[in-house]
Amino acid sequence: MTLNARRAWAGAALVAAIVVWPAVILAEDSLSTARDLYAAAAYEDALAALDRLRAGGVRVDEGRAVDQYRAFCLLALGKSSEAAQAIEAVVFADPSYHPADSDVSPRVRAAFSDVRRRLLPDLAQQKYQQAKASFDRKDYRVAAESFGQLLDLFADPDLAAAVAKPPLTDLRMLALGFRDLSAQAMAPPPAPAPPVQSPVATAAVAPPPPVAVAPQAPRIYASSDANVLPPAAIRQDLPPYGGTLFKAMQGIVEVVVDENGGVVSAAIRAPMNNVYDRQVLAAAAAWRYKPALLDGTPVKYRKFIQIALTPK
Repeated sequence: MTLNARRAWAGAALVAAIVVWPAVILAEDSLSTARDLYAAAAYEDALAALDRLRAGGVRVDEGRAVDQYRAFCLLALGKSSEAAQAIEAVVFADPSYHPADSDVSPRVRAAFSDVRRRLLPDLAQQKYQQAKASFDRKDYRVAAESFGQLLDLFADPDLAAAVAKPPLTDLRMLALGFRDLSAQAMAPPPAPAPPVQSPVATAAVAPPPPVAVAPQAPRIYASSDANVLPPAAIRQDLPPYGGTLFKAMQGIVEVVVDENGGVVSAAIRAPMNNVYDRQVLAAAAAWRYKPALLDGTPVKYRKFIQIALTPK
């Protein structure tokens, strides 16, 4: 091969490498590559790789990590407004997420906390409504899990100031009550008693004397029993709230209605205040209902009543 031919071949190979190299870089874009670029302080390159990943479509779990590292890169580049939008996407996708102290600088953690303190109160209320909807549909497993996640969120330090005052302080009490009610509704019914074997009578042996058997207490049904028609209120008057009500209050009272429609027991499951709770329990003793029905037969029923008081 002549010298000119060798030079021409080398030049063509160099052009081909220059043309192919960007395609190779694009093909090798991955979350781990973007993380390495971020760790190397190559924030522009990391951000470009993350944007290409997001445009190409990623799994849900990878999408959250992509948004997290986009926020990190934007903060490092001083693009505060775009970083706030990226952090919002992270918080909406996973309200419980906040960067670990070992992963990011105090400035990044502070930026995440600012956005979380702004968004979490509304997100907590949305999650309560979703959990309550599952409870109303009698999907008690999902409801118990959702209320548990909501209670974990209420314990988040970035939500502490909002939880200390209404409406979140009231929602926290309601979430506690409904989580426990959901867990109770999921409990399996008691196993049926084994059949009693009849004694074999013989002519030679006299039958044993009858044994007195204590009557079993009637079963108490609840909303988890779909085949039972719940009791309908005839008289269910709440006592007036004495004094001035400065903030809204919510509570839950549990009553057991017997086969005659009377209240045989009452208990506060989500308290409001000690004085009014006692007044509600005293009033519940006089409440009257059309009894619950199982195949047309009156039965005992455990009923939960939500109480909401609002200032005039």
